[in-house]
Amino acid sequence: MCGRYRLSRRKQFVEEYFDTESDEPEWTPRYNIAPSQPVPVIRQNPKEPRRELSLMRWGLIPSWAKDASVAARMSNARSETAGTKPAFRDALQSRRCLIPADGFYEWQRVGKTKQPYCFEVGNAQMFAFAGIWDRWKDPSGNWVKTCSILTTTPNAVTSAVHDRMPVILDPDSYDLWLDPGVQDTSWASELLKPYDAQLMRCYPISTRINHVAYDDEECSAPVELPQAEARLFL
Repeated sequence: MCGRYRLSRRKQFVEEYFDTESDEPEWTPRYNIAPSQPVPVIRQNPKEPRRELSLMRWGLIPSWAKDASVAARMSNARSETAGTKPAFRDALQSRRCLIPADGFYEWQRVGKTKQPYCFEVGNAQMFAFAGIWDRWKDPSGNWVKTCSILTTTPNAVTSAVHDRMPVILDPDSYDLWLDPGVQDTSWASELLKPYDAQLMRCYPISTRINHVAYDDEECSAPVELPQAEARLFL
């Protein structure tokens, strides 16, 4: 799964990296992004060959949902079953998106505690999660746009900490993933697979990340583990 992640790049960098544009205001670097918060999402314009960046709430609310409470359990979608689950099926078919990030966090249980780790691609490079989105009308009649991150089985780097990992897309597959004209999702399994472990790294961080109120560089700063815990991870 993916319960927290990092996007420490500013809006201009994200726009340049993904060749997109938006009217969204500048944002500050984020180091502890949590479900229910607004996050940058990139979609393909359905009428023109251009990408668009906008903010959506993390935690998908299907268009047919009776209330917004379902979002609490919709921050992630299992890629193996998303094509058959009513909550995700239509979105996977026609409302796919990229969710920019430059790190994500998972927790490893050590005795009665959980040790958090930060996972990165290369030397903290920018990357994109495979995402899906939907729109839902709230009781006041306002449209709320929400998104979910697809997950898959772990690779050799993430498996030491967790039994799932978010789907990180190869840049060469961005166009195919975003193309709204491609609605036959039988090809999706080729993209929704564990990212190459040789291109990733991870390191332990402090439990500061456990608290949503903290959102600064210290949240993803490396820490030294006690020798016993370090041996468990190795």
